[in-house]
This record gives sequence, structure tokens and C-alpha cells, in this order.
Amino acid sequence: MSAILADAPDTAAVKAWLLDLQERIVAALETVDGTAFLRDAWDRPEGGGGISRLVEDGPVIERGGVNFSHVMGSKLPPSASALRPHLGGQPWQAMGVSLVIHPRNPYAPTVHMNVRFFSTTTAEGEPVWWFGGGMDLTPYYGFVEDARHFHQTCHDALAPFGADLHARFKKWCDEYFYLKHRQEARGVGGIFFDDVNEGSFDECFAMERSVGDAFLAAYLPLLERRKDTPYGERERDFQAYRRGRYVEFNLVFDRGTLFGLQSGGRTEAILMSMPPVVKWRYRWEPADGTPEAALYTDFLPHRDWLAA
Repeated sequence: MSAILADAPDTAAVKAWLLDLQERIVAALETVDGTAFLRDAWDRPEGGGGISRLVEDGPVIERGGVNFSHVMGSKLPPSASALRPHLGGQPWQAMGVSLVIHPRNPYAPTVHMNVRFFSTTTAEGEPVWWFGGGMDLTPYYGFVEDARHFHQTCHDALAPFGADLHARFKKWCDEYFYLKHRQEARGVGGIFFDDVNEGSFDECFAMERSVGDAFLAAYLPLLERRKDTPYGERERDFQAYRRGRYVEFNLVFDRGTLFGLQSGGRTEAILMSMPPVVKWRYRWEPADGTPEAALYTDFLPHRDWLAA
């Protein structure tokens, strides 16, 4: 639960950093894919707007989006006000960068990253704010070295701000990106945090910047390493099947998706996280001893990827 904080947030500084982060990530991904991202600026009638950056059917990225949004309103939507009923009637603003990259090659993992900031005031006019975000990795064919690199980068981004943060935020990620109806993790996890306002605004903002700025170091080496791995129809078929789990999570559990839709956000931008080709099957299971089975036995169960 968010607490009332004495220092007022520098929303202009947060917005400037988010816009720069979006540009840096898009530029790096355009270099890898060789395709220019679409730029689609939009306005929200209720207040605010955003910039969607999207690539579809690229040689490396089958579908990917890196979106910035800055929206505002006079009443918190149900997904937020249910946790903070004392702020339900107050004006608010939310801004963030959210991305999902679905590579074409089944050996290259899908990745999600989000960094966000929310601010409002109490009825007495005192500032209330919090940061949230994180990143998580969803492989279709698991590689231990990839999972360790991703988790190590997340750990190193948080280390300057507290020795306990990575363990806390990794556990939060494991619990959050979990399909309860399947009793199955979405991927190999990463870090996730919300409602962060422990300390001053400057301290919390510095941690948020460290996480967002670490994304390219966490993911680009994996994409570069796997994007040219030979594959066939079997691997593409399994990729499409596992992408179904991604859709299920985003539409049933994801707080960002629910907040965006309930707050009158732009549907196209909110649902850009959906993969382009997906399959579902009735009671399908991979054969024992196959690389597909190894995803379930060796990678999806929660574990400490940094342990020796």
C-alpha cells in the first residue's frame, strides 16, 4: 500500500527519462532487426496520450512493441482503487514505458519489460506516488546460460539500492507471472515490483532508472545469440502453442492490461503485447525426453538461477 510522502515528485524528470528510454530501446532493436519501427502518436480524450512504436513481420522480431504512455484522470479505475479506496476520488496521472518482444526464431525468448510511475494526492492535497516495473523472460527452448545472464543483469541493476531487493523482487516476479489455472510459471521469471516508495523520490527514481536502463544489457545478447539458430516446423509449432500461455496470462491476470482497458486507454497499444501466431490444443503434453519436455521440467519450476 502506498504511503503519504513528504517530497513532491518531479514528474517532468520521470517523463523525460521514459521518452529517452523508449528511443534508446527502439534504436537498438531496429539495428538488430534491420526494420524501422512504426511510430504512432495518440491522444486520449480523457486526458494524456502516448507514443506507440511497433514492428511486425520483421526478419528477427515477428512482433514487438515499445510503448510510452502518459495518461491522467479524475477517478481511479477499479484495478487501482480497489487497493487504495481512500484515493478513489482524487485526480491521478500514470506514465510508463512497456514493451514486449516476440522474436521469430523459437530459440530466441520472448521478453517483457515495464517501468511506470503513478502519482496523485490525498484529499488534503498531500502528494502520493509510487514506482513499479520489472522485466521477465519467456523462453520456448530453455538455455541455462541465457536464464543466468538475464537474472544476473537484473541482480546487478538492483544491487546498489539494497542487498535484499533482488531476492524480494525475484520472488514477487515468480509469484506474479504464474498461471494459477495451469499451476505453471509463464517463463523463467526476472524481477517485478510495484507500489515502491521506500525512501525519497530521488532514491526511488534512481532505482527505477537502473532497472529500465539495464534492459538492453539483459536481453540483447540473448536475441543476438539465438536469432540465427536453425529451426523447423516442429519448433515453430511448439512456439505457437506456448505463446498461448502468454495470451492467457495477459488477458486474465495482468494488472497493466486491466488498468489500461479500465482507464479508457488505447486498446491497440494495450494489446500490442499479444503474439502474432498462437495455437491451443486439448490436453497436449510433450513426449518425455524431448527438448519441449525439458522446458517444463528444467526451466518453468521456480529456482535460483544465480546459484552455482
